[in-house]
Amino acid sequence: MRRISEASASMLRSFIAETIEPGSVVHTDGWAGYKGLETNGYRHEVTVLAHNEESASELLPRVHRVASLLKRWLMGTHQGAVSNEHLDYYLDEFTFRFNRRRSRHRGKRFYRLVQQAVAVEPLPYKQLITHTRGRKPRDHNI
Repeated sequence: MRRISEASASMLRSFIAETIEPGSVVHTDGWAGYKGLETNGYRHEVTVLAHNEESASELLPRVHRVASLLKRWLMGTHQGAVSNEHLDYYLDEFTFRFNRRRSRHRGKRFYRLVQQAVAVEPLPYKQLITHTRGRKPRDHNI
């Protein structure tokens, strides 16, 4: 079993607190990093994948489908050249596309994208490439 560092566990707890409403049911696999969710006000349902006759994709089909689509999109669209610093933006774009994948009005994607771009204040390039994980940004000629 892989061990989880305290820093990773802390980041995970912080992420869960910011994105999931207390009292919600959080359904996870048996990974140790999810321990302690009950003490933070969540109902925690665990499905241990390793000791189950069914495959992981049968036990948690939607999770595995989305993870598979995300991996395929990252490898296809970005050719695997994904930086950790911009991972949030890649995930935002994937979510935008995923949530509109069955839209009957495909042209509305562009309309909604432009609508969002107009609603958000512009961001200078230097601020856009700010690295939060301790590495210094490279000097770009833009």
